[in-house]
Amino acid sequence: MKDIFEISKYILPSLVVFATAYLLIKQFLKHEERKIKHQILLKNQKQITPIRLQACERLIIFLERIHPESLIIRENTNKLSSLDLQQKLILAIRNEYEHNLAQQLYVTDESWLLLKNAKENTIRLINTEAAQIAGTDSSIALCKAIIESHMQQQKPAISVAISALKKEIQQIWN
Repeated sequence: MKDIFEISKYILPSLVVFATAYLLIKQFLKHEERKIKHQILLKNQKQITPIRLQACERLIIFLERIHPESLIIRENTNKLSSLDLQQKLILAIRNEYEHNLAQQLYVTDESWLLLKNAKENTIRLINTEAAQIAGTDSSIALCKAIIESHMQQQKPAISVAISALKKEIQQIWN
């Protein structure tokens, strides 16, 4: 019995020292791991933030380019029929969209959904107005109808999407 007491006199303090050292080292390693993760996060943000801003910039340019007035100015020639112009406008929108597809990686799902909605609404507007005009009519008639219809919209989807992207940019900076 005396031997057990003698052994425990040496082992017990050693166990206490070991447990204390273990806990201190464990806490230190956790703290260092958190510090390293934070440094990596900051480094990633420094790299990703400019890319996200560039993506928002490109998507705003896309939205401005598919704005009916911009599209018409860019794509219309007086020699086109309304059917030809309709096809040319829709093709231009789809090409612009496909060119910017990868940008969805850098914006929120909500912003991307609003952008897709703006694209679809613009195509729908063109198709709706083209359906009311004979395909052989001059492209001028279609241009006028599209612009008038777009101006009558209370809150155009393009404006909503641009506002969402601007809010996203503000969140990036905050």
